[in-house]
Amino acid sequence: MAELAAETPRDRVDVPAAAAALLAVTLWASAFVGIRSAGHHLPLLALCGVLWFGLYNLALNSAERRVDAGTASMLVNTGPILIAVLAGVLLREGFPRKLLLGCAVAFAGAALIGFATSHHLAPSWGALLCLAAAALYATAVVVQKPVLARVSPLMVTWIACTAGTLVCLPFVGQLWQQGSEAPASSIGWLVYLGLAPSAIGFIAWAFALSRTTAGRMGSTTYLVPPIAIALGWTLLGEVPPGPAIAGGALCLAGVAVARR
Repeated sequence: MAELAAETPRDRVDVPAAAAALLAVTLWASAFVGIRSAGHHLPLLALCGVLWFGLYNLALNSAERRVDAGTASMLVNTGPILIAVLAGVLLREGFPRKLLLGCAVAFAGAALIGFATSHHLAPSWGALLCLAAAALYATAVVVQKPVLARVSPLMVTWIACTAGTLVCLPFVGQLWQQGSEAPASSIGWLVYLGLAPSAIGFIAWAFALSRTTAGRMGSTTYLVPPIAIALGWTLLGEVPPGPAIAGGALCLAGVAVARR
């Protein structure tokens, strides 16, 4: 009887394995629901993912190998202006005066930051790539906006990320080679960039975009330069030059005007 009552390892329930299996099949099942829900909008979602998660990042990364961060930031910050123009024409959001004025003020601030922190302002191939990245990002936002009327922010982000991943697949070999040689700290930052700014950040962006106009949402990205300056100052001890601080103040003022 003792032998019958004894529980063998094979009879025990592996709770972590069962939980992992349940998670896997639940996620797979949700894919069918998501595809059904977003089926009519998949071409637009795929286009958004290709433009923003794929080509935009490729263009920007290639550009920043040729120009410094200040120049890249200044040029890419033409994106919100392009968003306002494209949304006004294609999405019929119009051209509110406060939005245009706010974008102009905020862009002046971003340009001031760029001039204060850059070293190579001459036109170059890198500068052209930055402008291309801005155009890709602006187009992707305008494409994304109408889809959010019927598809959840989480689903939009997931499908767009998948499309962007497919675009970047040719670089997997290079990623593996360089990743195997990179220090643990660099791998940690790579994971953080994928989880926080990319996954969580884009879901939050999509949620906010679904509740406002593309033009106004685009103007909020002018908050990136001053916030980056503040974080660098606080966490890295990088004291910004005076003009950069003034540019940050202009960015804040411009966003405040554009969001009214």
